[in-house]
Amino acid sequence: MLADSALAFLHRLLDSPGPSGFESLPARVWRQEASAFATVTADVAGNSIAVVNADAPVMIMLAGHIDEIGVIVTWIDDEGFAFIAPIGGWDPQVLVGQRIRFIGRDGDVFGVVGRKPIHLIKADARDKATKFEDLWVDIGATSRLDAASRLAVGDAGVIDSRLVELPNGRIVSRAIDDRIGAFIVLEALRRYAARPGQAAVAAVATTQEEIGYHGGGALIAASRVGPHMAIAVDVTHATDHPTAEKKEGGDHRLGGGPVIARGSVISPVVYRLLSGTATRLGIPWTVQAAGRGTSTDADCIHLAREGIATALVSIPNRYMHSPGEMVDLEDVDRAADLIAETCRSVSADTDFTDR
Repeated sequence: MLADSALAFLHRLLDSPGPSGFESLPARVWRQEASAFATVTADVAGNSIAVVNADAPVMIMLAGHIDEIGVIVTWIDDEGFAFIAPIGGWDPQVLVGQRIRFIGRDGDVFGVVGRKPIHLIKADARDKATKFEDLWVDIGATSRLDAASRLAVGDAGVIDSRLVELPNGRIVSRAIDDRIGAFIVLEALRRYAARPGQAAVAAVATTQEEIGYHGGGALIAASRVGPHMAIAVDVTHATDHPTAEKKEGGDHRLGGGPVIARGSVISPVVYRLLSGTATRLGIPWTVQAAGRGTSTDADCIHLAREGIATALVSIPNRYMHSPGEMVDLEDVDRAADLIAETCRSVSADTDFTDR
């Protein structure tokens, strides 16, 4: 079970706005927490790195990306309305009527997403999907000059929704993808530090994953840390809700335990370490097949340097890329235990080549 202090940290982390390229606020929260038990550094890409047992002969990197999807101001018109473009992958329908929290130069700037009211949309257009160019953000300004006193082109924002605790250990937040992964890698490091094994372990809160077709912060961090083994931690689509198709995504339920990927970019050695540890500890888990890429940090980490033995652990997540992403805290707790114990099973004698 997560400690009260860990839950308080999770609240601070998930509520801090930090879309891709603008991760400074949640990164500071993460580094402050990590500094209580690890050696902490940061890099020019915005990655935050916490290391324990640094002098050990083998290095493990745990990566969870700290960025979230968001929006960026592209134009402010003469009346003071702000127009926006996406940071990361959005369904624009989700944004209609939402409140936006911009990271302004002098602090938060709040606004509401507007579009033409349904009453004024012609009948033949009502069933068409809303596009980004149909939307604007009203920050209450009366002119461009008024708006510009608070907001500028290039300012980033997120949906203004905060963490909510639901019954049965479930939480809802806009930033679970994948700040929950950044939380898990640090919680796993905390547990490993309490009873370290024979490996050095670096937890990394990586940046720019949501726009990371080029590798994002994870590729830079992997090159810097130089691990022999890596575990990326992300979310995956839960398939325990109406309309979910298990034949396509597998059977991954909230409360069903962490999901361990198996497939083309995943090291069979690290997969066996994780699955064997889960079985030994009695942790429930499911397998997710990844015939090509995983669309996570694992895709770039395994190609870094001379090649890194990489695995992926995911948390079932409902309603991804929405203001109401939902996970079960028991899955989070189990994932931290699984990863910490897997790290303890690694030594200088571990052969990461599948012979």
